[in-house]
Amino acid sequence: MKIISSEAHAALDYLTVVIFALAPTVIGLSGAAAIISYVLAVVHLSMTLVTDMPFSLVKIVPIKMHAVVESVVGPVLVIGGLLLEFPTPARTFFVVMGVIIFAVWLLSSYARPTEQSQGLR
Repeated sequence: MKIISSEAHAALDYLTVVIFALAPTVIGLSGAAAIISYVLAVVHLSMTLVTDMPFSLVKIVPIKMHAVVESVVGPVLVIGGLLLEFPTPARTFFVVMGVIIFAVWLLSSYARPTEQSQGLR
């Protein structure tokens, strides 16, 4: 069941950027974990700004490609959080963010707004 619209997904993407950018300060990530969090914030922001979806600046990347990237990023964050030797707060953060990104991927329609209003998927 796809309950997250393209508009809601775009808003969640920007929220994800803020969470990755603030995590080092808010939960005390340091070293490699902080760098990874900052890099993920920049990469996620870049991808969101150029994806063909609401609230983007330039619509270069098809929304379906955005979906493919997120279908990989979620599990990679979970696996990385479990396998890499980070302190517990960092491990928990990356696992939780991976689960959330994957859940949003599962629940998002990844359709253009015109397709959603016409009921196309």
